[in-house]
Amino acid sequence: MKIRHLIITMVLLSVVIVNFPRPQTVASQAPGRQAIKNRSPLSANAFALLPLTSIKPKGWLKQQLEIQANGLTGHLDEFWPDVGPNSGWLGGAGEPWERGPYYLDGLLPLAYLLDDPKLIAKARKWVDWTLDHQQLNGAIGPVAPANAGEKVRAGYDDWWPKFVMLKVLTQYHEATGDPRVISVMTRYFKHRLEEAAKRPLRDWGRQRWADELLSLLWLYNRTGDEKLFDLARVLGAQGRDWKAHFADFKFTEKVDAKKTVYTGQGGLSDLALGVHGVNNGMAIKTSVVWSQVSKDETDRRAIYQMLDVLDKYHGQPNGMFSADEHYAGLDPSQGVELCAVVESMFSLEQALAILGDPLLADRLEKISYNAQPATFSGDMWSHQYDQQPNQVLCSYEKRDWTSNGNESNLFGMDVNFGCCTANMHQGWPKFVSSLWMATADDGLVAVSYAPNEVNTTVKGNIPVSIVEETEYPFRDEIRFTVNPQRTSQFTLKLRIPAWAGNARLTVNGKAVSGVKAGTFHAIDRQWQKGDRVILKLPMEVRASRRQNNSVVVERGPLVYSLKIGEDWRRTQAKMKNPAIAPAVDWEIHPTSAWNYALALDPQKPAVEVIEKGIGKMPFSAEGAPIEIKVKGRRLPQWTLVNGSAGPLPVSPVTSKEPEETLTLIPYGSAKLRITAFPLLVK
Repeated sequence: MKIRHLIITMVLLSVVIVNFPRPQTVASQAPGRQAIKNRSPLSANAFALLPLTSIKPKGWLKQQLEIQANGLTGHLDEFWPDVGPNSGWLGGAGEPWERGPYYLDGLLPLAYLLDDPKLIAKARKWVDWTLDHQQLNGAIGPVAPANAGEKVRAGYDDWWPKFVMLKVLTQYHEATGDPRVISVMTRYFKHRLEEAAKRPLRDWGRQRWADELLSLLWLYNRTGDEKLFDLARVLGAQGRDWKAHFADFKFTEKVDAKKTVYTGQGGLSDLALGVHGVNNGMAIKTSVVWSQVSKDETDRRAIYQMLDVLDKYHGQPNGMFSADEHYAGLDPSQGVELCAVVESMFSLEQALAILGDPLLADRLEKISYNAQPATFSGDMWSHQYDQQPNQVLCSYEKRDWTSNGNESNLFGMDVNFGCCTANMHQGWPKFVSSLWMATADDGLVAVSYAPNEVNTTVKGNIPVSIVEETEYPFRDEIRFTVNPQRTSQFTLKLRIPAWAGNARLTVNGKAVSGVKAGTFHAIDRQWQKGDRVILKLPMEVRASRRQNNSVVVERGPLVYSLKIGEDWRRTQAKMKNPAIAPAVDWEIHPTSAWNYALALDPQKPAVEVIEKGIGKMPFSAEGAPIEIKVKGRRLPQWTLVNGSAGPLPVSPVTSKEPEETLTLIPYGSAKLRITAFPLLVK
């Protein structure tokens, strides 16, 4: 297989003229708010992402980004050496690989979304060093010391971390219009093509090649430089064929890492990388992104096969798939890695823009509003490496992970591996940046809902502002105020989630007909300043079925979990790094029972919904904005096994324990929780 890839690469490169032409167009110094669509010969996309800073958070969402800025993201470089001032990506002798670019990939959009001068200054020093230290041959990034050995030099020469820094540069250009970015990226891709045959993709870069392709296509859409397609085809030839991986999926059960993955090959075997959770999160977008070049309909549709397979064999109630570190099956006590969560979000955002499928947006919201906040403390000063949908104890001990370490479900600064410590920052900022997109007919589409204001242009290049006021996903009403610079005809599309069967829509108080769940509803009209649109998405409580016929309670985009009393205990025992307050490591022990079965009719769940105020930390147990009251009984036979809730009893179950009223709160607020419940006999 490797020989075949090398031959294909050599053939492709044999027809390449090494010298790239100069870019045909260069973006202006001033950043614009207009979406840039695909140039021919790329296939046309359903939607186009808006430039960074076109969408600004408001309300609880801005508050959440401020929590992030005041937590680890805003301060990590002050005490974690891997992204400190000695980083190789700042010209120092420190870590020269992925961690600096990973950190910046979240820090930079957060800084510009909040217009935070301190964070912008932090991000700018990384960007400026990269742009100002491009090598004569076009390479970017740290340079290996002259006396470096072969293994050390290979790390410096790895293409993978450059993929991440290229994504950073594209966001920085959108926010600032800095012309250096276009010049540096043009020279870099020329160098990249020249070296492609001698240094083909390997290891992580071979799995994650779509991340480089994204930046390459971003540059093409701004310069029209068709030589970039030569490199695109090389990436397609050298990168992993994820479409084939899922067309003939062989990993239908939890992976035994010792027997299946690492035997005789070590941690970087192609097999190990193919069943690795984060690689799969990144891979969700691969075939779809490639389809813009290939124009192959099977590439466009491959994402559905992938998601269906992951759901069937490894799906979890929070919208994710298990992988701790590798595919881990359906048991809700298996782990979901934080890196995989934020990368799956990014993949879905990219795929959604290309395909325009509202079901992808439903999944994006489910992950963003459940799996993402669940793995952070409410103040975002600590995070987990692995979260569990059924998580009843966070402690240092050996669990039934496929390969992760004893500290993987602790809340801390640098638990298990530091990749999540570096990479976790991109989730919220990139979600904000994808709330709105441009439509193919130069209108706008609201793909996900949260309080924000978008400023961009519509048909005829008319500036428009839309203010979105809402407490969604905790409340069901979304109010839009449309303010074009002058009266303008354009299409406004609003996503109607698949769960919203009774959605209602009004424009200036007049009801709109034809609103259908699972679609983007289009309103094409002459818009005037002050036009008001109100979307009501009634959130009926639903009960979905999971492993062993268990039941999961959902309402709107939120999944609900048992509220378990939380005793947070600071620990430094057996940790790799000394804790620095407030970035300390925590165990969480339960102070209330967790082993309950629900007395619930899944077809017509009778529950009480209590809406509370949205406080300073809605994604914490004490700050949860909604509670659901439901009846249940304890199951004494359901006990801890190796520090986790034991295997789910097969429903229906019986219990002689007294009936109790249980409190469920949003999954993202509950740091200890039961999410998949056994169901009592009626």
